[in-house]
Amino acid sequence: MPVPQSSIEVLSIDSFPGKIPEWQQRGYQHLWMPYCQMKTAPMPLAIERTEGVYLHLSDGRRLIDGLASWWSACHGYNHPHVVDAMHRQLDTMPHVMFGGINHEPALTLADRLAGMLPGDLNRVFFCDSGSVAVEVAMKMAIQFHRNRGEHGRTRFLSFANAYHGDTTGAMSLCDPDRSMHARFEGALLQQFNVDIPRDDASLERLRSLLDRHGDQFAGVFIEPLVQGAGGMRFHSADVLRSIAQACRENDVLLIADELATGFGRTGTLFAIEQADIVPDMICLGKALSAGMIGMAATVARDRVFEAFWSDDAAKALMHGPTFMANPLACAAAGASLDLFEREPRLDQARSIESTLSELLAPCREIDRVVDVRVKGAIGVIQVDSLDHVDRLRDLFVRQGVFIRPFGDCIYTTPPLVISSGELEQIGETMVSATAEWARWPRES
Repeated sequence: MPVPQSSIEVLSIDSFPGKIPEWQQRGYQHLWMPYCQMKTAPMPLAIERTEGVYLHLSDGRRLIDGLASWWSACHGYNHPHVVDAMHRQLDTMPHVMFGGINHEPALTLADRLAGMLPGDLNRVFFCDSGSVAVEVAMKMAIQFHRNRGEHGRTRFLSFANAYHGDTTGAMSLCDPDRSMHARFEGALLQQFNVDIPRDDASLERLRSLLDRHGDQFAGVFIEPLVQGAGGMRFHSADVLRSIAQACRENDVLLIADELATGFGRTGTLFAIEQADIVPDMICLGKALSAGMIGMAATVARDRVFEAFWSDDAAKALMHGPTFMANPLACAAAGASLDLFEREPRLDQARSIESTLSELLAPCREIDRVVDVRVKGAIGVIQVDSLDHVDRLRDLFVRQGVFIRPFGDCIYTTPPLVISSGELEQIGETMVSATAEWARWPRES
């Protein structure tokens, strides 16, 4: 069956020269794409292979991936050290259930993660996606209190512009009004959502809220330093430190969602290091397995784990994804950690920060640009309102860069291994594309 004509008509033939691959024509009839109104969206790019920082299209073109596959491909694509580790594991044991079974890749990885994380973040629960890592943290937090006899602590506090995932529990932690999940109002768990405190007055309001409702709170979720899909908004290490202190004062668990910021993205291995804090739990994923295969983890402090350590079987954490601690994913993650230890990834992230700050600065003079900000290997151009989104994305493709503006942001999170020339192409393209976009008539 051919692709419906209505879908093809939306596609800009100039931006996609050559034929749509036969496999795409067949399969698109049966596909449900993410974050996409398929009736009106242009045909997705047909990618045939990856290499370094590049996506190779079926028509022969190649694009610099300015997003590192949603923050994950930190070492670039197809890194030989990670590929070799996965090949070796594939030949030995690609998967085995983790219930009642241990295997070396998982236990070695748990030991290494505990050694890399600050303080006593020592207990690693492996998951198969970032959203599940958040769900596990929610269950851990609620049961932590219940195992200690506090049954009323079932709600969480998160912050305006927060994004913590797409499963139902994680959705309840996202901004209830401004996130992509606002349509589910009334169908989700009801949580507390407040502005991130940025001064003494707002910090006092947070402390007062925790004090008044402390008997209801199981925990506070925070994306340390950088809020991702909720708008690429930054806050300082001092703000993060103040939130952590408020949680300690009110005996509320602090959960750091570092799925996006972990593993070098903000210029340190973990964003929490910049505030010198140790959360009660941390959620890791994305770059954990080098963008090669799905994997995540929820890591808890000793005191959290101790609440589950009991002769009473009912106090155990009853959760276990089928593919948790997948040996193939553990091998990829172990190889990824090798590269962080032996190659200058943190220096590269800091160099990207310096370069992007310089490259994107001219955008401050462009009409409709509200803010330009850079943190580590994250560069953001915030605009007043983002219209002509598909046309703008197409403009980036025409200039050899894959970037997906969303919300009110035009942003990049490139692989940490990107060369100076490739990064320059991303930055210059962001400036020129934003300037051209700003001249287009506003959509009504």
